[in-house]
Amino acid sequence: MATSLKFSSKPKPQATPNTLPPWQVLIVDDDAAVHQVTKLVMRGFEFSGRNIEFISAYNAEDAKQILQANPDIAMTLLDVVMESNDAGLQLTRWIREELGNLNIRIVLRTGQPGQAPEEKVIRDFDINDYKEKTELTHAKLVTVFYGGLRGYRDIIKLERARQALRRAISAISSVYDVQNLREFASAVLDQLNDLLNFNGDGLCASLSESYTASSNEGHLKILAATDAYSELHIDSNIDTLPSQVKGAINKALEEKQHHFNDFSVTCYYRSKVGSETVVYLSFDNKLEPEGRELLEIFTANVAITYESLLLRDEIEETQKSTIYILGEAVEKRSKETGAHVKRVGEIAALLGRGLALPERYINDLLQAAPLHDIGKIGIPDDILNKPGKFEPEEWEIMKQHAFLGYELLASSDKRILQLAAVIAHQHHEKWDGSGYPQGLSGENIDMAGRISALADVVDALVSKRCYKESWPLADALDYVKSQRGIHFDPALIDVLFANLDKLDDIYQRYPDAPGAP
Repeated sequence: MATSLKFSSKPKPQATPNTLPPWQVLIVDDDAAVHQVTKLVMRGFEFSGRNIEFISAYNAEDAKQILQANPDIAMTLLDVVMESNDAGLQLTRWIREELGNLNIRIVLRTGQPGQAPEEKVIRDFDINDYKEKTELTHAKLVTVFYGGLRGYRDIIKLERARQALRRAISAISSVYDVQNLREFASAVLDQLNDLLNFNGDGLCASLSESYTASSNEGHLKILAATDAYSELHIDSNIDTLPSQVKGAINKALEEKQHHFNDFSVTCYYRSKVGSETVVYLSFDNKLEPEGRELLEIFTANVAITYESLLLRDEIEETQKSTIYILGEAVEKRSKETGAHVKRVGEIAALLGRGLALPERYINDLLQAAPLHDIGKIGIPDDILNKPGKFEPEEWEIMKQHAFLGYELLASSDKRILQLAAVIAHQHHEKWDGSGYPQGLSGENIDMAGRISALADVVDALVSKRCYKESWPLADALDYVKSQRGIHFDPALIDVLFANLDKLDDIYQRYPDAPGAP
């Protein structure tokens, strides 16, 4: 599978590597001369490109406060005998057991070895070295510092590797959980930042040759962006991007691979069906080799998710299209507008979001609600298209469409069609129990049934039918409001009226076709 990530080749010209911070070394000793001699002897010492910053404490209590405030101290030179004969030993135990600092390298130093025999101390206390103060020579101290700082450095590297691995696993899991390509784009941007512990600025754009952008084939469209690119509208093209960003994205698309350098990454994904997505991130901090390794792990796994996600999206889009076709076929048979089924789905989803229902359930509503009248396929044409009022026996036949739709859909074991079966069966039930076919009331009506009932009536009122003219939206809203607690769930009426701007947007996006009945 040709899915991999590479990163763009244009560094930020102003960026320079950060100066490495010094190693912090804590001297704990009640003799001021020991502090002075140690600093003098080790003046100018460097290890791994970093110099030394000495911190002084003259008793165990001061040392505790310093250690609590400075968790990154690499090493401590610790006197044994201070305010008590075992003050240094007790401080050692406190550091390891109470403070829980297992990283700091502890070097015990004593001028009274009889008070703390070396073998006993090394056996009973978690220290890393033991020296007598008579060994305070330059050569001996240099050896101690190299050994202590090298050990601390390696421990920190291991700890960072463990943390990075946990972040990588968490990041990959987060991307695995997304439900669509737009969520994938946002998740990759977020998780790349978390993975590297950076606050990068970036965007994700898609170039599709398949269903995902059938109306924009051959053009990049923005799927997600961080605040730095907030002026970009989602689904807009990349023409307004800064030249270095646009160049990095185009380079990734041309070379079909991902690139990275010290201050930016450009990730490239390509599916088997030809869809391409590029993620660009730029950083103020330099990307270290460890970060590149993490990116390679992350992107290799994310590429697999991308392929699976596109396949899933294609299946869902096909399913959605099939549902719309079925719903529109029924509508056309009854000489009604095909846009009705789409608007019912959109209004149902709007109501679901207003109730803060789970996003997956809202997506299911969007796809299932258009099948609310599928049972009309079993109603004779002369009844279905009768322009006047039904005779009692005709009305009884017409009401059968609710059960016919349920019976048609309930045989499927697919989640969306199961929900559609409930909607078909219950979308003519009323809150007060006066509806059909079961006469359910209140919360005995499934939430999907209550939502679809309101969505269907609102759109049916504003749509022209063989038996009536269309109503103005304001009149339709007045009517459904008058039916609060009678026909409709009061909570749903409140949600609808709290989202009238979004309702109007649905009618702007899904108008009836010219010449529709």
